[in-house]
Amino acid sequence: MKNIELAVFDWAGTTIDYGCVAPLGAFVSAFKSKNIEINLDEARAPMGMKKRDHVAAILDMERVKQLWQQEHGNYASEKDIDELYSNFESSINSTLADYCTPIPGAIKTIEKLKAKGIKIGSTTGYTGEMMKIVAPGAEAQGYKPDNIVNSTDVPAGRPYPYMVWSNAITLNVPNLNHIVKVGDTKADIAEGLSAGVWTVAIIEGSSVWAISEEETKALSPTDYHKRYSECKKVFMEAGAHYVIKDITELPEIMEIIDIQIELGKRA
Repeated sequence: MKNIELAVFDWAGTTIDYGCVAPLGAFVSAFKSKNIEINLDEARAPMGMKKRDHVAAILDMERVKQLWQQEHGNYASEKDIDELYSNFESSINSTLADYCTPIPGAIKTIEKLKAKGIKIGSTTGYTGEMMKIVAPGAEAQGYKPDNIVNSTDVPAGRPYPYMVWSNAITLNVPNLNHIVKVGDTKADIAEGLSAGVWTVAIIEGSSVWAISEEETKALSPTDYHKRYSECKKVFMEAGAHYVIKDITELPEIMEIIDIQIELGKRA
């Protein structure tokens, strides 16, 4: 690579935890503790955000907002958000260790990028305490980036650019145009765009893809094409520079971005 110096990856749904499953049950459980039934689509919609912000985003959904008002007689307060988040945190911390498995192809892909001299950074909506569970679990299975920035390490999580910039500072990459942000949610793409870097969205295994590896293999060609097209549309509308089928296609896209930079293009 002549120009790309740093790839900044998301964690769940991008490099580990195919389908970004770990947070779902915890969000559903947290709201159920307050007698509010949310569905998986509602739990997924804000995925990628800092987790307390994620709770607030669910509460701001019109259906959930009305359910809360009917159940509790008023709209949710900051105290309610804190209580829901505390319940979410307790729930997810008890299960996170089960969702650290690297996504197929992730480790070999990252090894290829490292062989080309690219540094590997990472950002996440998880907190520092959550990553104390996730990072060792992933490392035990072969995945360890050069740097980790948690949502609690910076003034604000996604869509703000601070986690990407923190990676750039720590890994000594001053030219933002030489950085590629790779993720699986709209929030990841927003983070990359606000940081002024190139963005690549991954479809298979993503939170937007929203099904397991086994369910993916079981899809008929028609159903696969339909789901793939819908996911690609989500990412394109979010402003991703490139959208790829799975993580194994990333090195080829990196080569294309590198040529674009050589030609004077900017993110």
